[in-house]
Amino acid sequence: MRIALVLLFCLFAVPVFAHFQMIIPSDDIVTQSEKRELSINAMFWHPFEGHGMNMVLPAKFGVLVGGKQTDLLKSLKPKQVKDRRGKSFQTFTLNYTLKRPGDYVFYLQPKPYWDETEESFIVHYTKVIVNGFGLEEGWDQDVGLKTEITPLTRPYGIYTGNVFQGIVKLDGEPVAFSKVEVEYFNEQGKLQAPAGPYITQVVKTDSNGVFTYAMPKAGWWGIAALNSAKEKMLHKGKKYPVELGAVLWINTHDMPN
Repeated sequence: MRIALVLLFCLFAVPVFAHFQMIIPSDDIVTQSEKRELSINAMFWHPFEGHGMNMVLPAKFGVLVGGKQTDLLKSLKPKQVKDRRGKSFQTFTLNYTLKRPGDYVFYLQPKPYWDETEESFIVHYTKVIVNGFGLEEGWDQDVGLKTEITPLTRPYGIYTGNVFQGIVKLDGEPVAFSKVEVEYFNEQGKLQAPAGPYITQVVKTDSNGVFTYAMPKAGWWGIAALNSAKEKMLHKGKKYPVELGAVLWINTHDMPN
């Protein structure tokens, strides 16, 4: 009886780590003197733990610059990447050349991902913003995704410890008291969390849909605002809930000495 109870406790004690759709560019600020070509990686990952999941070709992938959207879906190339456990997963990559000054809002709408463990579908609408050649124009523009984060803080040129704020929107409207998960991209795997709650930070939006978070370490941070879709999706003859995520990736830098 005691062994059975211990096994049951261990089963329920296993933490469920957050999924994050990721868009990670090779740079978040491109100056006049730098190479104009970006390398952009898209993957579906547990950023801190370094555990991967297979990603299929997204439903949409594009860039918003100067108020104009450009479809980049056909430019994506599949790429096999090993995660920290040594398992291989499909991700996508592309090279993109910046042609004009301004802010480049790269966005991705994935196809629904069926999560067997949580018995739900996951759709993470994801953005990352790159500044090109010093013209700070366009970083606060919405793409028009089903759900997205509108930055209130400029999402680049951010020092470690800076406060970041954004508005979580669903169908174009702010979402009050929405759950927001924040996770660090532990790319080299050098960091170890002392306990599960340290891996994924959690805050909530206020009554106006605004959240606030201060990134304590230099590197890429994923911010995912989670809400449930009104309609469920069918899987093997049964309807299941759909998690809608508005994801934004931002990069922080240590202040130079």
